[in-house]
Amino acid sequence: MARALGPARSRAALASLIFALASAVYLPMRGHEWLNYDDDLCITHVAEVQAGLTLKGVGWAFTTFQCANWFPLTWLSWMLDLELHGQGAGGFLLTNLLLHALASALFFLALSSLTGELPRSAFAAAVFAVHPLHVESVAWISARKDVLSGVFFMLALLAFAAVARAQKPRAAKLALFASLAFGLLAKPTLVTLPCVLLLLDAWPLGRLARGEKNPDARRLAHALIEKLPLFALAAASCLVTWRAQAAAGVVASFDRLALGDRVANALVAYAVYLRQFAWPSRLAVFYPHAGSGLPIWQPLLAGALLLGLTWLALRSWPRRGYLAVGWLWFLGMLVPTIGLLQVGSQAHADRYMYLPLAGLAVALAWGAPDLLGGHAWRRVALAGAGLLVVGLLAVATRLQLRHWHDSVALFEHALAVTEDNPIAHAQLGAAYAERGRLDETVRHYREAVRIRPDFRKAANNLAWLLATARDPALRDPAYAVSLAERAVALSAAPDPAVLDTLAAAYAAAGRFDDAVQVGQRALREAESKEAPALAEPLRARLALYREQRAYQE
Repeated sequence: MARALGPARSRAALASLIFALASAVYLPMRGHEWLNYDDDLCITHVAEVQAGLTLKGVGWAFTTFQCANWFPLTWLSWMLDLELHGQGAGGFLLTNLLLHALASALFFLALSSLTGELPRSAFAAAVFAVHPLHVESVAWISARKDVLSGVFFMLALLAFAAVARAQKPRAAKLALFASLAFGLLAKPTLVTLPCVLLLLDAWPLGRLARGEKNPDARRLAHALIEKLPLFALAAASCLVTWRAQAAAGVVASFDRLALGDRVANALVAYAVYLRQFAWPSRLAVFYPHAGSGLPIWQPLLAGALLLGLTWLALRSWPRRGYLAVGWLWFLGMLVPTIGLLQVGSQAHADRYMYLPLAGLAVALAWGAPDLLGGHAWRRVALAGAGLLVVGLLAVATRLQLRHWHDSVALFEHALAVTEDNPIAHAQLGAAYAERGRLDETVRHYREAVRIRPDFRKAANNLAWLLATARDPALRDPAYAVSLAERAVALSAAPDPAVLDTLAAAYAAAGRFDDAVQVGQRALREAESKEAPALAEPLRARLALYREQRAYQE
């Protein structure tokens, strides 16, 4: 009993230390502001969330496809934050911090339970806790999906360890199923969890082979059957996610982005993720997709690198199974977000590495000691090197956190470390608009439209400013008309806001008959959508156009 209690105390102490480490590194972000960026607006501008945690809100969370996805548990966590902390960003960020710290501690507990190795598990969990690639998932309130689903992912690993040890197997299997279910309700990318569990069956659990080398077909079949309920749950989540994203129109068609371009970008993205794991520099909130513009040598070189590393990992299987498991964990968990099914216009994203990074951390934690051997002096050197690596990663994360303080800092940094980034220009323009710096807003919107002429939102926003600005130096009615007509042409369906911009541009150019005609159409669309908040200002502007007067903000 005393022998068992000692390791239990050590595990608890190390788990607490990792929790404290993650918390300390991310604590400064509590002073950060809300970001004027995409999904953060889904929190601050959605009435159901702003109402707090209500019965009506719970029903809405489970039935809405708002923000082009289905993650009811994440919606509920934001509602609870608002109840507990109010409107300020600090309380929401504190929850993100605590969830990430908890996920890091649970990762250690799960790894140590699966492997029986405390020092290596602690190093892998510490890398997970402080790696700069995780800043986006923790410091961006909208990325709550990552840290919340991460907690349930780690709980699933813990439950699976209990299943493998046959400790109360029914309760452990129920806990495993529930962990995956709750994780999928937070973020659907956990669909890859059953495959990760199969990898862990092979190493470190050794449940798929008789002896050390030869796989056993019956054991493999049993492992697959054991996980059929988990695969069924993952399949159901895939179906709901597809419906949500297709309904929102965010899935790129093959006409817009060819399969070959997707494969090329995916290969390069894998290589970029590897580089960022080993050397986490020049990290940005958005990396623009090159489309068909990637030089052919990049995907060829990336593909050769991936094939070579995969061959080395599989070849080392008999003696170093952790290399294959960690490598395939990384490759497999990125499949839903690697861009073969392109959602959005990013080439890759730091947040997509939240859980795949854990596989690389495992390979590193077990590979480095084996590489250096077991001599006493090497173990001391390895421990020192491990502490140094964790310390350097923690410092890099602190430095990266500064860029997430507010929208201006975030997108200025993105422009500094990326090239031809229309999203960063447009978002920085919007951030400057909030601060009343309209000259900077116009400059960045112009850049966004120059880089990507089919950028409908940027074209519409720039047209509005050029048509309605009070400062004569900013107004350009002729260009506003051109941009607004382009934005209307790019709209998949009549959009009252875009039509409103075109009407304002026509009025600014003195084309009042056209302004009245388009303004009436905008008003009809707003009324058909039952949007009184939009219809009322449209009605007021239409009255101006009928009086031969342009609208100015």
